Amino acid sequence: MNNSLPKLAVFISGTGTNLQALIEAAKKKKLEAEIALVVSSSEAALGLSKATKAKIPAYIYLPKEYQSKEEAAQALMGKLKEFKIDFIILAGYIKLIAGEIIAAFENRIINIHPALLPKYGGKGMYGTHVHEAVLAAGDKESGMTIHLVDEQYDHGRVLTQIKVPVYDDDTPALLAQRIQKEEHKHYPIVINKFIKGEL
Repeated sequence: MNNSLPKLAVFISGTGTNLQALIEAAKKKKLEAEIALVVSSSEAALGLSKATKAKIPAYIYLPKEYQSKEEAAQALMGKLKEFKIDFIILAGYIKLIAGEIIAAFENRIINIHPALLPKYGGKGMYGTHVHEAVLAAGDKESGMTIHLVDEQYDHGRVLTQIKVPVYDDDTPALLAQRIQKEEHKHYPIVINKFIKGEL
């Protein structure tokens, strides 16, 4: 472990494909940071196996297990302090981040969203729901957005957007696949630039 590298906590809720892309980028030194902790909103998240395989500590964060939202946020904050986390990276994390965490990590939380924000963002707009909405609207392009996180879903300064075409015979799965390919390619690059102060 290189202690001089910035420490990242990657937050997941599902399969962890972007987590895996970041793990591989870090191994190849394309991501100049250490993934020090994986935080999951579900004990059933498939991405946890990717953390285990990479020997990254994982923390299951279930706010409902605490007496209050404040107590839950304090527990998460304690875990982030324990691992000396510098930046939080959301990778398919579908829960709203508590205000206390946003304040403590102001301009140090990054999210990736599978659409061209501000279109198709907000509560409930994640994963296949986004692609279904894009196809239903008949849009000719979609893509992904990497942005800073604030107290609203899919809000905050945009760091980059990558467009992909939408084809007439697209399905949500095909569109998701095309966008994920761009996510996996660009997320490590943008995180690198951001933590170096280049964005």
